[in-house]
Amino acid sequence: MSFFEYALIGFFVGIITTAPVGPVNIMAIQHAVHGGFRQGVFVGLGAVVADTIFAAAAIFGISAVTNFIEGQFDLIEIVGGALLIIFGIKIWNTHPHLTRNGNPREHGFLADATAAFFMAITNPGAVLAFVAIFGGLGDYRPQTGDHFGALVMVAGVTAGATTWWVLVSASVSHFKSRIDDLWLDRANHIAGFLLVVFGALIYLKLALEAAGVGLIT
Repeated sequence: MSFFEYALIGFFVGIITTAPVGPVNIMAIQHAVHGGFRQGVFVGLGAVVADTIFAAAAIFGISAVTNFIEGQFDLIEIVGGALLIIFGIKIWNTHPHLTRNGNPREHGFLADATAAFFMAITNPGAVLAFVAIFGGLGDYRPQTGDHFGALVMVAGVTAGATTWWVLVSASVSHFKSRIDDLWLDRANHIAGFLLVVFGALIYLKLALEAAGVGLIT
């Protein structure tokens, strides 16, 4: 695969791992509602740093481990696909709540980003999601020893996550009067659906390979 394809896959992974509405998304939305675009973006950038760390740990960790478990790729994909489907269903059934009473305290952009970073980095579900996704990519992730390809994919994750926060902050600051809990539910439904589809595609890939069909890489 080309480096552009690695970057594109990483970009998509960055989007779908950032989109589920959790504490950081709520924090970013509230700051964008009350403080405008820049405050929302800076909250998101704190989470981007955590996501980049998770992505790097997952993809480089998987690359190292595959030296010892080259015959277990199918098992990794089966477990990863199951985790993604479980995460997707859980996110679909999560009902976040947006509080509009009062303004977020003015801590400054750096403090907002730091708070979001610690909220994200202490979320054990996030690293499991990255491991599940990268483990399920199979031939669509960089091969063992392709460190530059892995870096490109991690950079794609960073770009995808950053793009998400920019779009969310811009949309919320522009349409803030229309943002409500129903909007958040819909966002979670989309993110949950995409994770379930991603997990299902892993099983489809395994089924096609078992039938001798294979996929174009």
